[in-house]
Amino acid sequence: MKKIFTILGISAAFLMNAQIVINEVYGGGGNNGATLKNDFVELINSGTTVATLNGATLQYASAAGTFNQYHPLPDITLAPGQTYLIQEAAGTSGTVDLSPDFIAPIPTNFGSGTNSAPGFAMAGTNLKIVLANNAVQVTSPTDSNVLDFVGVGSANQYEGSGPAPVMTNTTSTSRTNGVDTNNNAADFTNGTPTPQNSTQLAVSDVNGVKINLVKNTNVNNTIVFGAKANVQIVNANGQVVKAASVSENTNLDVSSLPKGMYIISADVNGQKVSQKIIKN
Repeated sequence: MKKIFTILGISAAFLMNAQIVINEVYGGGGNNGATLKNDFVELINSGTTVATLNGATLQYASAAGTFNQYHPLPDITLAPGQTYLIQEAAGTSGTVDLSPDFIAPIPTNFGSGTNSAPGFAMAGTNLKIVLANNAVQVTSPTDSNVLDFVGVGSANQYEGSGPAPVMTNTTSTSRTNGVDTNNNAADFTNGTPTPQNSTQLAVSDVNGVKINLVKNTNVNNTIVFGAKANVQIVNANGQVVKAASVSENTNLDVSSLPKGMYIISADVNGQKVSQKIIKN
């Protein structure tokens, strides 16, 4: 579907998928048998360039209901493969806190009524969630303000041929390798929740082998890589400051870069990976 997004702060319209999409949804937080205390929605930059969201909202609906609630999101800039974790409502069970990039505020209703608790109190099994580019109420997956639409379980609306798999109190639904083909049934699988914020070190699963992209995360003048990859180094302002092709166990000279935090984004055998480093 047609999507609108921003690259490096320059607004433009493109006839392609949104780069920042919903990567994982979990509605069982704090429910009986759950480990995590909160529901969450995780976003990902599924593209190959830095992308920014401005003025976006998340909107929530039950599986067969209308989108009756929304909450705003802050401006978000993500490197390719980088994730962004949004904490939603808490339950009464669970033992593990999330480490979110953003804690959702009290939702606003479309229409009458008010809410008193932060975040969407999402269903643990079946639901609909939308990433929209404004606060206009969404009615269908093809609305012009829809950046990404995910119907889960018995949802009566979804992208593509069918909904994403039903969740449980101990399983979430998440994209396979961050791929977005506008088909919820094909793009999502369910499994153990894996919430990851934008600064957590990414361990990727490439061909069934767990690897760390970057071996030394606090660096001086060189970065040692643990995998062959095409990489980009993105600064805190979302600017690509260095790009290179690296081999496993090789060094990349970063002596010209100022001290600070950077995101390393890469394509490793077709799998997008992102990882934070600190240059000392």
